[in-house]
Amino acid sequence: MDEEESEEERSGTSSELVEPVSSKKSVAEESEKKSKKNKKAKVEDGEEEEVKSVEEDPNAVSRFRISAPLKAKLKEKGIEALFPIQAMTFDTILDGSDLVGRARTGQGKTLAFVLPILESLTNGASKASRKTGYGRSPSVLVLLPTRELAKQVAADFDTYGAALGLTTCCLYGGAHMRDQEMKLKRGVDIAIGTPGRIKDHIERGNIDFSSLKFRVLDEADEMLKMGFVDDVELILGKVEDANKVQTLLFSATLPDWVKQIAARFLKSNKKTADLVGNERMKASTNVRHIVLPCSSSARSQLIPDIIRCYSSGGRTIIFTETKDSASQLSGLLPGARPLHGDIQQSQREVTLAGFRSGKFMTLVATNVAARGLDIHDVQLIIQCEPPRDVEDYIHRSGRTGRAGNSGVAVMLYDPRKSNFSRIERESGVKFEHISAPQPADIAKAAGEQAAEMIIQVSDSVIPAFESAAEELLNNSGLSAVALLSKALAKAAGYSEIKKRSLLTSMENYVTVLLEAGTSIYTPSFAFNVLKRFLPEEKVEAVQGLALTADGKGAVFDVPAGDLDTFLAGQENAANVSLEVLKALPPLREREQPRGRFGSGGGFSGGSRFSGGRGGRGGGGGFSGRRNDRFGSSGGRGRGNTGKRCF
Repeated sequence: MDEEESEEERSGTSSELVEPVSSKKSVAEESEKKSKKNKKAKVEDGEEEEVKSVEEDPNAVSRFRISAPLKAKLKEKGIEALFPIQAMTFDTILDGSDLVGRARTGQGKTLAFVLPILESLTNGASKASRKTGYGRSPSVLVLLPTRELAKQVAADFDTYGAALGLTTCCLYGGAHMRDQEMKLKRGVDIAIGTPGRIKDHIERGNIDFSSLKFRVLDEADEMLKMGFVDDVELILGKVEDANKVQTLLFSATLPDWVKQIAARFLKSNKKTADLVGNERMKASTNVRHIVLPCSSSARSQLIPDIIRCYSSGGRTIIFTETKDSASQLSGLLPGARPLHGDIQQSQREVTLAGFRSGKFMTLVATNVAARGLDIHDVQLIIQCEPPRDVEDYIHRSGRTGRAGNSGVAVMLYDPRKSNFSRIERESGVKFEHISAPQPADIAKAAGEQAAEMIIQVSDSVIPAFESAAEELLNNSGLSAVALLSKALAKAAGYSEIKKRSLLTSMENYVTVLLEAGTSIYTPSFAFNVLKRFLPEEKVEAVQGLALTADGKGAVFDVPAGDLDTFLAGQENAANVSLEVLKALPPLREREQPRGRFGSGGGFSGGSRFSGGRGGRGGGGGFSGRRNDRFGSSGGRGRGNTGKRCF
């Protein structure tokens, strides 16, 4: 089998390939090297002057057949060069070929079809036969799996299409059917929507595909997962003469159904553009991936400090596993808003608009917001617990670090019952292990923000407050530095800073390492050691006991007020040592439960050790109460409060 046949078999979709990504990259890399060499040129006075090198970029906008209005709009958006997937597919689409494109979220896939389609409609092969005037049927149909994605793609078509005088209509469930009917009746150039709502309009006779020039399936693999197979096939089958329509299919993966769709509805001479290849789906390398131990009861206390320390003032998206958890947690975080499937569509649109515009900076969501949404300046992602699927982690963490920007993804886990090694292994991530932000971390981050706020205050206030400041300095008995420190703390919203556990992130707890001169392989053994030199009620106060990975010790939390009792008690036990930890040692991971019983859910309190025996769906709530000695929540109930919702 020759090389071309081998590549065709791998892609499973095409007999003709566009230029491979590797060669595109090598051209770009070579151009970058030349650009660096020629970046600066000497001028007569001996100073260096930066030389523009945009034209040397092989993906520069100026190198493509893009009309002046679109170039101006791209420049307005700060886009001077196309992303690899856009550069690979532009000429292929503009020249009229059907295409299968493989690219992941965040690689610029949307503009890869928006730009050449718009150019074709206004300056290319489709211009002459495109319908115009009142009541015109659409020239372009774009199918997407979710309403959020549909609205996002529609916004891009609106932005760039308006520069060329083209109109767009977005069709999705949850919005008024009558409004959509009226737009279609007046005539549109581009129709974007979800399969279910497009099917509804077909059945009502509201949409006509007789003038269609392009049909696009975006996130085709997600349509399969979400059960849109029949609807998609029905919609594609409504085009009477497929030879007159150019079909573009984009998908991160190529399951059998997607291959069948490509073979059935795309022309035999279709081409492929592949930015994925045979690699497994991997998490973004532009993102700092962090794991942080935290009990469920401490999340609402810990998350504000994580945001303060890691968001850099940008937007934060927090992911929970259930809709109830999203609503409850958003109610505990100042200024946060929830986003999940039980919220009415109109309110979801208001929420997303407010988040995008910066009216509020923290969004608490289920998977409804995880796939495809491109919201600028999302600096921080927080996942309240390890997701069940590796792909969920990849898609959630992929909401930050988009389009070449950097970001931070923090995943909380309960060290007694969470196992994230599979996520690390299959996502290609090397997690950075940290403990909860400690007083010094919080003070530094809060102090920097408060200092910026104080510096921005006008000097005009100084005369009014100067005498009060002098009196305070003279009478307080504190130094100027001490007084300013208190002022910064107050400006940042802190009247005190409490000690915080490294292990569970609970406030007013201290994390301690126990060693007994022998291996400690079970929690029961560790508790028996503690009972040798401590009163029963003090041992009962221990929280979150976990074993060290080397088998030599156990780590647990004690109330800050009991710490002296624990440290003094060790003197009465041979070969026993207790050490207050400043950083967590590697801990033994607990195998994920399989079979009948789940691991609990929601934001309920912790237990002394183990992962609890939450029933099917687990327990929930924010009670923070220890239910019993060994379990953490739920019992053997069969409720559905832990059910995954999207």
